Amino acid sequence: MATVSLFEEKQVRRAWNAEEQRWYFSIDDVVLALTDSANVKDYIKKLRKRDPELSSYWGTNCPPVEMTAADGKRRKIKSLPKSRERLSKRK
Repeated sequence: MATVSLFEEKQVRRAWNAEEQRWYFSIDDVVLALTDSANVKDYIKKLRKRDPELSSYWGTNCPPVEMTAADGKRRKIKSLPKSRERLSKRK
């Protein structure tokens, strides 16, 4: 099930994984909501370039999950699972 939630009036795409019992949120949408960046993809690219640790586990911790894209088509979109465990690994 894929849905859209709002964060400070900005849309954030999310998908529920019933097997894992967790939500996955579109990274692009979360970054846009938090930064108001004019170019989210470029913002993420620069962030990864500045932080080698983040870049090293990006593909592992940010799996592509099927969600509805802006054009209405279903696509695999980089996502971040909602998990307290994920935040504690970074410290």
